[in-house]
Amino acid sequence: MPERDGYIPGVPCWVDTSHPDPQAAADFYSGLFGWECEQMMPEGSDSLYFMARLRGLDVAGIGSTPPGAPPQPMWNSYVWVDSADETATQATAAGGSVLGEPFDVMGAGRMAVLADTEGAVINVWQPREHRGSRLVNEHGTVNFNTLTCNDRDAAMAFYGAVFDWHILSLDSGFTAWTLPGYGDHLELAHPTLRQDMAAVGAPAGFEDVVANFDPMSASDRGAPPNWSVVFAVDDADAIAAKAVELGGKLLMEPFDAPWVRMTVIADPQGAAFLASQFVMENRDVPGQSAPATAA
Repeated sequence: MPERDGYIPGVPCWVDTSHPDPQAAADFYSGLFGWECEQMMPEGSDSLYFMARLRGLDVAGIGSTPPGAPPQPMWNSYVWVDSADETATQATAAGGSVLGEPFDVMGAGRMAVLADTEGAVINVWQPREHRGSRLVNEHGTVNFNTLTCNDRDAAMAFYGAVFDWHILSLDSGFTAWTLPGYGDHLELAHPTLRQDMAAVGAPAGFEDVVANFDPMSASDRGAPPNWSVVFAVDDADAIAAKAVELGGKLLMEPFDAPWVRMTVIADPQGAAFLASQFVMENRDVPGQSAPATAA
């Protein structure tokens, strides 16, 4: 996968995680994914923020739990925007709410914390020096961001208004968010993108996919709508075993799903995430959802 140097508005661009003990979290993920973690906050700061890298390139962040934030450790998703302030206004107009007013993150960028109409939290990132994940879709990097929610129509209305997202539904049961023109942008760096996707049987329109959409199953009703993070891995079974060895917990044993083999893991402090191994032979496997508690 080519290195990334920025995104276009409406594309998820970054993930980080908030923990009571960010040093312990950095140790866990370094052992799990091979990340090299550098503490970025100035000496004497009340909080820590580790930049996680592979091959010297930024892939994720690990930080202290912000004051006033829920104590539960979690993974956070960020969407690239031209203006955090304007996007916050659009979110409110679309029926959502602003949980964290737009603010500057030193010279790195400007962000806001938003909630959709069902309360699922999504961050927006207006870049300056920090230009998002430099590597994606390879072992130890972000593969997808997934919205799990109850009300499909409400989600379509909100994310359509705020990010111009649309829905792509496949016969396999896979549902995704698309951004018109995203495939054209990707082809600038990967001119054979559409041909390569067609060669492995990807459906029409898949080049515009920017995120997963996972309506809650009947058994998940009552769980809070949420955004979760999926990391690409070379071997889902091996990463599940490694996570347990490092003190994590399996919330869902490795299972086969369309195109992938996946597992759901909670790190030792309780932040949950999914690990996904691409398996082309699984292209016709019936769809199976991860639990809604995986956020």
